[in-house]
Amino acid sequence: MKSIETMVEKIGQGYHPNREDALKLLIDGDLLQLGKLADSIRRRRHPENLVTFVVDRNINYTNICESKCRFCAFYRDEAAPDAFVLAEEEIFEKIEELVAVGGTQLLMQGGLHPALGIEWFERLFQAIKARFPQVQNHSLSPAEITQIAQVSRLTVTEALRRLKEAGLDSVPGGGAEILVDRIRREISPKKIGWEGWAAVMHEAARLGMPTTATMMFGSTESPADIVEHIYRVRELQMDGGSFTAFIPWTYQSGNTELGGKSATGVEYLKVLALSRIVLDNVPNIQASWVTQGAKMAQVALFFGANDLGGTMLEENVVAAAGCHFRMSMAEMVELIHGAGFRAAQRTTLYNIVKEY
Repeated sequence: MKSIETMVEKIGQGYHPNREDALKLLIDGDLLQLGKLADSIRRRRHPENLVTFVVDRNINYTNICESKCRFCAFYRDEAAPDAFVLAEEEIFEKIEELVAVGGTQLLMQGGLHPALGIEWFERLFQAIKARFPQVQNHSLSPAEITQIAQVSRLTVTEALRRLKEAGLDSVPGGGAEILVDRIRREISPKKIGWEGWAAVMHEAARLGMPTTATMMFGSTESPADIVEHIYRVRELQMDGGSFTAFIPWTYQSGNTELGGKSATGVEYLKVLALSRIVLDNVPNIQASWVTQGAKMAQVALFFGANDLGGTMLEENVVAAAGCHFRMSMAEMVELIHGAGFRAAQRTTLYNIVKEY
């Protein structure tokens, strides 16, 4: 068994850790030692000292969901008094507000609705693309795409192809949680297994669609499960994946059936750093200010992150669990400058829109 010091030195020289190495780093590694290693890798990959963000809006088109994940405080039954499906005009108004502030990314996500089929999404996406051609439609999770396919009696490939033709530009990595089925059965038993998630992402990449990968940790998983998740993302990318970024974020326990406690700041930073160390084939690591707040996101820039995600004019899912961090574009730029970096607004595909 290699010592932590030997392992860190070898990784710094270009050695790629295996699962056993990564688990030892996560459990026994010193926080600052891991952070320094991840930071050196980030600086090597992104030597321009630039931290990016995207101006986006997360529109939750429905809160009706059959999955009823135990960690989620947002979903509602179809008969619930506060259940909703947004009307098209409401959605268009929200996108108009996004465009008015220079936004470029639309993130539409909802629940696994039992009745919304492919035609509903095709009409909506076609209308969005006609009205707002400058906006990247970065929407739906693998679980939602699988649900749409099942409701419409299509294969995932057919559903994805039709959604792309209607105006879906890229697929975000929501619903990944932990890519270990034992954990998924505990926290989201009605949602697709990890291989189902992977199949959608593989097919999206095959169709030429950019994707992202996420990880929600701090619920019931072990350190070994976290390591397995990160390696499964790496292996999917090696097998022709199109992940532009990896976004680890922490479970928020408020108002949820699952309850428990959220991960600590130290745990978050160690996982973030390990992500940058292991995912040598994913270009960008994103800090989660939505769950961590501005100050921790600033620290994360020295633990491997080179991107702060979206300004999010609207966010409802994490907020439903009692987490209400907000940030304007000016605050985002100030945060980045305060940490000693150059700040730039980017597109979904990491093209620079404007430097600040």
